[in-house]
Amino acid sequence: MDETPQEITALVGREVYTNNGVYVGEVEDLKLDLDTQTVTGLAVGTLSGELFEEESRQGLGIIVPYRWVRAVGDVILVADVVERVREPDEEEEVVA
Repeated sequence: MDETPQEITALVGREVYTNNGVYVGEVEDLKLDLDTQTVTGLAVGTLSGELFEEESRQGLGIIVPYRWVRAVGDVILVADVVERVREPDEEEEVVA
């Protein structure tokens, strides 16, 4: 595997998918921790209307914690937990 350091700006513009193959959105920016000089999140826009109907309709984005990133290549794969973050549909029963 190529261990050549990459510019973090290379992440901007990449499409984000869950590891189940569901489109999440496109990286628009990065959230950084300047003290530790690490990426802590991906600012994702152009969101999937399927997963983020309200945010997509309003033109909003989300921050995906970087710890959810599973792989970075031509696209970015994140844990499928993103699929479960959305609010339940009206038909779905919420168990307390």
